[in-house]
Amino acid sequence: MSQVTSIAHYINGQTVPGTSGRAQQVFNPATGHVTGSVALASAADVSAAVASAQAAFLQWADTPPIRRARVLFKFLELLNQHKDTLARMITAEHGKVFTDAQGEVARGIDIVEFSCGIPQLLKGDFTDQVSTGIDNWTLRQPLGVVAGITPFNFPVMVPLWMFPVAIAAGNTFVLKPSPIDPSPSLFMAELLRQAGLPDGVFNVVQGDKEAVDALLVHPDVKAVSFVGSTPIANYIYETGARHGKRVQALGGAKNHMVVMPDADVDQVVDALIGAGYGSAGERCMAISVAVLVGDVADKVVPQLLERTKTLKVLNGTNLAAEMGPIVTAAAHARISGYIKQGIREGATLLADGRGFDGSTAGDGCGKGFWLGGTLFDNVTPEMTIYKEEIFGPVLGCMRVPDFATAVQRINDHEFGNGVACFTRDGNVAREFARRIQVGMVGINVPIPVPMAWHGFGGWKKSLFGDLHAYGEEGVRFYTKQKSIMQRWPESIHKGAEFVMPTAK
Repeated sequence: MSQVTSIAHYINGQTVPGTSGRAQQVFNPATGHVTGSVALASAADVSAAVASAQAAFLQWADTPPIRRARVLFKFLELLNQHKDTLARMITAEHGKVFTDAQGEVARGIDIVEFSCGIPQLLKGDFTDQVSTGIDNWTLRQPLGVVAGITPFNFPVMVPLWMFPVAIAAGNTFVLKPSPIDPSPSLFMAELLRQAGLPDGVFNVVQGDKEAVDALLVHPDVKAVSFVGSTPIANYIYETGARHGKRVQALGGAKNHMVVMPDADVDQVVDALIGAGYGSAGERCMAISVAVLVGDVADKVVPQLLERTKTLKVLNGTNLAAEMGPIVTAAAHARISGYIKQGIREGATLLADGRGFDGSTAGDGCGKGFWLGGTLFDNVTPEMTIYKEEIFGPVLGCMRVPDFATAVQRINDHEFGNGVACFTRDGNVAREFARRIQVGMVGINVPIPVPMAWHGFGGWKKSLFGDLHAYGEEGVRFYTKQKSIMQRWPESIHKGAEFVMPTAK
């Protein structure tokens, strides 16, 4: 059994145990063993972190943007040096396979690289002589203390969507990571310290709902970014907005992949296997519904079944692994309940992952949180497994007669995060991209996560707020525009003016 490690908060450049006296166990999902104990913050701990960030804000905001970027360049260098250490932490506490964890870290590093160039995006606009003797220009200035509340499924990448952009723009940051896999947050805090980030600019409070609520109501927190389930995203948005905060809350998903009859079947099966079962389906861009148009289902489903049955479900430390364990015992029970519900409501169960024997996944894995790939056919819109986000390795196949029906089914769904269409027909691809009511679209790309300079976000109940994460929209979220008009005494005519100013 692994040694149990104490995992604390990071406030004002120091690791601190906190004052609550509460803690939560951290597990290795592959073995089921307790590996850590993470402190759960009290409101007082949150206040200490916010006070630290507030005290650091004015000096950090006044630091020239190029000097802020130099700190991020050093952080980028350190991340690249230690990226496999972060990936191993992810595998140990989340369970995803090591190669997938490496990919997560790499995509987070992309955002840091983008953030190093933010001085270019902080430039304002200038117009001279907007009126006689008057010039007008705009600035983008930081908000102050901002917070990020991040999920278990990407303990490195999602925080990196947030704090590098916010810090580069001159804000100070309080991160509240998931208590399920909290260690990477502290490691990144240490790398930031080594990079020369001043104390207080970046803080970590470990915790649960008590910490979240304390951030949402704290008057010095000016903005909150969140990624997680739709019910919590809605709560974050409503509560934060009610307390005068700018809120960016990314919620759940039910991502479809439309397969047209002309699609390359081998490519389709590869895409569905990877996008449906990668990271054990525990990602908001996972494909959970294959929408099979016309007779293509008869070609795709048999191959999909064979591949599902032969998935390499192994301890994530094994480089041959294609899928690791479920993150917690509670998540395992919830996903198993959805499978049972799917059978009860009439879907055809082709592959049942509930019988997977964890002892076959590696030494010491017999008590881990294991589930094999699960495949349903004949899924219909009224079924729970179609309407709700399962967040596990459960892929449903829905058969539809034509392209129009496929588009309508997707547009009728309450979620609108990601979607894909596999086809060889350029006109079908163009019409799909234009007409689908989803925020991120892939054409022959199963998981269309935008690159760092484009920004991530869905539509409908997948996003609460107006601005997407990272990219130029992320810069806008973490800054406010100021418009300045000036003239000098020599150009001012005598006499009061009582009408709306106009250009003269």
